[in-house]
Amino acid sequence: MQGAEEEAQTMSESDSFPLEEFGQLQGWREAGSRCLLDARSPSFSLRQASEAWDLVLVSDLEKSNPGRAYRRKRFLQELKHSGFTIKEIEDRKKLFYGLRAPGSIFRRYRLLLKEAGCSSAQAALRGPAYPTADRIRIVYFILRKKEVDGEKFDDLMRDDVFEAMFPLHERAELLQNHWARWRGLFHKQPIDKIRAYFGEKVALYFAWLGWYTVMLVPAAGAGLLVFLSGFSLFDASQISKEVCEAREVIMCPLQDHQRQYWRLSEICTFAKLTHLFDNEGTVVFAIFMALWATVFLEFWKRERARTASSWKLYGWDEDQEELALELINNPGHQLQKHQHSYLHSGAILVFSLLMICLLIGVAHALVVYRVMATFLFSHSALPFLERQLTTAVVVTGALVHYVTIVIMTKVNRMVALKLCDFEKPRTFSERESNFTIKFFTFQFFAHFSSLFYIAFFLGRINGHPGNQVRIGGQWRLEECHPSGCMMDLFVQMAVIMGLKQTLSNCVEYLSPWLKVRLRRVRECPQARRPAEPSLEQWLHNYCLNQVNVFSLFDEFMEMMIQYGFTTIFVAAFPLAPLLALFSNLIEIRLDAIKMVRLQRRLVPRKAKDIGTWLLVLEAIGVLAVIANGMIISFTSEFIPRLVYRHLYGPCSRPANATADCLTGYVNHSLSVFHTADYQDPVPSLGRENVTQCRYRDYRDQVEYKHSAHFWFLLACRLAFLILFEHVALCGKLVAAWFVPDVPQSVKNTVLEDKFENLCEKLRLSSRVTDV
Repeated sequence: MQGAEEEAQTMSESDSFPLEEFGQLQGWREAGSRCLLDARSPSFSLRQASEAWDLVLVSDLEKSNPGRAYRRKRFLQELKHSGFTIKEIEDRKKLFYGLRAPGSIFRRYRLLLKEAGCSSAQAALRGPAYPTADRIRIVYFILRKKEVDGEKFDDLMRDDVFEAMFPLHERAELLQNHWARWRGLFHKQPIDKIRAYFGEKVALYFAWLGWYTVMLVPAAGAGLLVFLSGFSLFDASQISKEVCEAREVIMCPLQDHQRQYWRLSEICTFAKLTHLFDNEGTVVFAIFMALWATVFLEFWKRERARTASSWKLYGWDEDQEELALELINNPGHQLQKHQHSYLHSGAILVFSLLMICLLIGVAHALVVYRVMATFLFSHSALPFLERQLTTAVVVTGALVHYVTIVIMTKVNRMVALKLCDFEKPRTFSERESNFTIKFFTFQFFAHFSSLFYIAFFLGRINGHPGNQVRIGGQWRLEECHPSGCMMDLFVQMAVIMGLKQTLSNCVEYLSPWLKVRLRRVRECPQARRPAEPSLEQWLHNYCLNQVNVFSLFDEFMEMMIQYGFTTIFVAAFPLAPLLALFSNLIEIRLDAIKMVRLQRRLVPRKAKDIGTWLLVLEAIGVLAVIANGMIISFTSEFIPRLVYRHLYGPCSRPANATADCLTGYVNHSLSVFHTADYQDPVPSLGRENVTQCRYRDYRDQVEYKHSAHFWFLLACRLAFLILFEHVALCGKLVAAWFVPDVPQSVKNTVLEDKFENLCEKLRLSSRVTDV
């Protein structure tokens, strides 16, 4: 064992811990696959090997027993036998172990992957120079795969043999001072520095988030323009004028708890507000957003190609990387081949569909809750609930919806993990990809089911006055807002994009900040200063918030859900891109502060793109075209107004060409109900001699069946939906063709590299032939 330690010490002397991460010292330059130290720099000085550690292990002595102590000792002995240098420090009831891997591991890694070396740095350091992020990634993989007495490290963690394993935050001053602070809100992100510290996976997340934020600027400007254009017609809209002047139009009761008639002019203000987002500009904006989503993805693909090329990762193979690490850890590793089972796939599909049905059922349960809450609150003994009935139902409904999302998120994660375990993926990256698709699908239905109900079902399956659809024969279904269903969808989106994102950002920052403070008070008191410098650093990192494999995944998921809100229902809420832009500016710095200051250092991971998330973005883009087309066709009043303008309004008759084309539209869109035909409990009149009332629908006055005009409108809505989707999807295809995924400069660089490699092989073969 002593020989192993001496060998490890020898390795560490020739093994370099890079100082290239932020280019702070004179003499650093970027060359080859990473930033490496220029050997000519007079200021070059290495850290002492005894002060540099790849990972730190922590064991809780309070949970220790002879069996766990023996298993811990066996695992550490095996690491020492493999050449690891280990430093043990005991502090109160914790045992800390600093681990430093031997240089032979990294030399084998380079040999297996045939990575190009940097001659100047190697000559100066007398060994292979590897950035700290790469060292951490390789050592972390090996430790998790290390098997001792049939147990792996994850097994030891589950049995409390070890409490934690984490890399150290070291030399992060530049990120702390220039990136992870609020005053850098509008500064450009140092993506290369992030990559050097956190690895490619995290760097690509922030590169994508930054690119998404920049691309939101034109979308936010267009949405704001559409919204403000509605203000210019706030008082000029013919429909709003007719609503405000309809003081003699008596409307049928909307809910049982009101049980009284009301005048159409009472919703004058709401009619004007509805015109802000339900106007002709909405159609143009929806098509614009469909093209924007495509252009955003295509330009991101180009940006990603440039980034991967500059990092020399354009041709990097993830499978080859993982196989190399497996062989380094265990030369006798058996190759696990790809497998597929139609039985497994069919079972997973069935369980996934059942889970989706459950989530849709939860959305229906929320609808039932709102209906029952309306009935119960209207008969409550509390006068406040009866007076503020609508507000009470909306607020409690929103709280129940939020709690439901929190609960179902945990359920969705657990089910997705179980399905992945049943699927038995070959590698971690394959497991992550499968989990991403399943979890996002479940989360999509959990978050968006209620919005789809409001957009396409609310108020459309309620029947008509005198014959309302009721749940259990008692509770009447909700109606749309008196000014139209677009108002309901607009309010719901405003609450989600405004209030929910604001609260989410506050909780996302305050929660880890408070946890760190409490953890330091409880587990890391500052009453004494450790005599060992290494221990002080280890304690500081130990007291930060824990991270796991889902830490970065959760950040991606949060942004995908936001991207869905921003694009799928943008026709009903043109301000969604603007609010997303403001939220993202905060989100970038918030995530940076969490990762650098409040959390333990994430284990770096290598990647050349954002992986399965790109497929998710493309799916959301296609779904956004369909959803926005359906909103314009079925939820908004665009098609009925358009048909009235050209077939029934004054403009359809040449003699009345000077009149407003929508004159008489409000009366045309309201059906008549004779109060003598009430079969439901008769509403308290509130007005004398009411013989008929009006309601929003297209029905006849005798049998109250849908009129011929209703079916004609339905045909027009379907025709417009088909036309809109074809135009938008064709536009997306043209945009995708017009903007190549990979820039020509990147293609030329890759081509030149291939040509130079072939020429070099040709020269070597010529020399061998001559000899």
